[in-house]
Amino acid sequence: MQNHVLNYLDQIVAEKPDKIAFANDEEALTFAQVYDQSRAVGTFLHGQGVYKKPVVVFMNKHPREIAAFFGVIAAGDFYVPIDEEMPASRIQLILENVQAQILICDAMTRKIAEKFDFGGKVVLYDEICQTAVDQEALEDIRRRAIDTDPIYIVFTSGSTGVPKGVAACHRSVIDYIEQLSEVLEFDEDTVFGNQTPLYFDACLKELYPTLKFGATTYLIPRDLFMFPIKLVEYLNDHGINTICWVVSALTMISAFGAFQTVVPEHLRTVAFGSEVFPIKQFAAWRAVLPQAKFVNLYGPTEGTGMCCYYRVDRDFAPGEAIPIGRPFQNTEILLLNEKNERAEQGETGEICIRGTSLTLGYYNNFEKTNEVFVQNPLNTAYPELIYRTGDLGRYNERGELMFVSRKDYQIKHMGHRIELGEIEVCANTVEGVRLSGCIYDDKKGKIVLYYVGTMEEKELAAALRDKLPRYMVPNRMMRLEQMPLTANGKIDRVTLKQSYQSK
Repeated sequence: MQNHVLNYLDQIVAEKPDKIAFANDEEALTFAQVYDQSRAVGTFLHGQGVYKKPVVVFMNKHPREIAAFFGVIAAGDFYVPIDEEMPASRIQLILENVQAQILICDAMTRKIAEKFDFGGKVVLYDEICQTAVDQEALEDIRRRAIDTDPIYIVFTSGSTGVPKGVAACHRSVIDYIEQLSEVLEFDEDTVFGNQTPLYFDACLKELYPTLKFGATTYLIPRDLFMFPIKLVEYLNDHGINTICWVVSALTMISAFGAFQTVVPEHLRTVAFGSEVFPIKQFAAWRAVLPQAKFVNLYGPTEGTGMCCYYRVDRDFAPGEAIPIGRPFQNTEILLLNEKNERAEQGETGEICIRGTSLTLGYYNNFEKTNEVFVQNPLNTAYPELIYRTGDLGRYNERGELMFVSRKDYQIKHMGHRIELGEIEVCANTVEGVRLSGCIYDDKKGKIVLYYVGTMEEKELAAALRDKLPRYMVPNRMMRLEQMPLTANGKIDRVTLKQSYQSK
């Protein structure tokens, strides 16, 4: 039975040592190089007496950063990725939370790292990856490993402004990779185009399947996501056939007319998630790639990435939403109403997850962990944890799970309970709207819709009055040249709200 994520690397390096595993525009690492460098890093950490501890990895997005992750795991530790695009205050909070003994950096991040209040040792990857490998020590570490040992901590945003570190273990990651690989049908010919930063759990979709199948992952330069035509050309130049991107990264290509100039020549699998895909933009992708497989994915970081999927098998009308479908094998979705009972057909309830995919909880934060990792209310016979996602969903007439909105996006306006996500979906169907984001002014009781597009604000208001009940029509429309996005490519609603409040 597999109990360690690096078993994937051990097996594939014997089969394909010279094949490129991870690459960017500067360097490519073969499986043999990833194997050798990670074992050297693991040996170095062992020599420092760091075992079953967090190790901070602060490097630029690069194949060597991935090898550093695996080196931390080889030492029996768990990696904590941070990035220079994070606010300095956030990085400091993370360092204070994990209290790591070692911070691994590169030549470019070293000067930044030295500015933080960090009591441990700062080391250069280029130096420690040359450590002579201690085979006996690494084998002993592996023998003592169990599948509930943590392998990473990924920090998400906390409602109080304090980031929460989600700790995941071998067991949940292996389960996730096995189920995801079956759903998306990865194989040795898969060529991934990675979009997400490496300090998000979303990159798991590429990192570990690359090891499992001997595939190849290209780390796409961040700046290309501002230039749709160049981005598609990059996909073509590198033979990328599989992408697992956030919706906003896909809509940026289709909404800004890139397909009129160039189309993806090799794409066969397009997985998407994190946000609702506007149907007119989704239709543009399907028209360009009629033979490709499109899969909607859903899942929170606390559930080790994605836990539900829907293989698109039919057309959707402009006002419809694409289902999130059904859970992966070995995972159950409990849709619970306000009485903690199973929601009836068509009734909205909170999406809750049970199964092996659950992570260990929040690092050094038992209070927040106990708020959302709770006893299954449907099981009164023995202890069984579920994770309450805070997302609302319902089952449609086909029995498919539909994402409704975040609990945070549900408001009470003019006596009605409203999902802000429904307003966004409606606005995105209007010709002349490329992307929209909705917020609520609690103090003034106003719904505010921000959008990117060619339509005038008054015209959009008129169009929405024809599509929405009066109480759901936004009180203000505000056109933007560019929608603010988070580092992961999602609509940054916090920035939208701050921008509105400052006016």
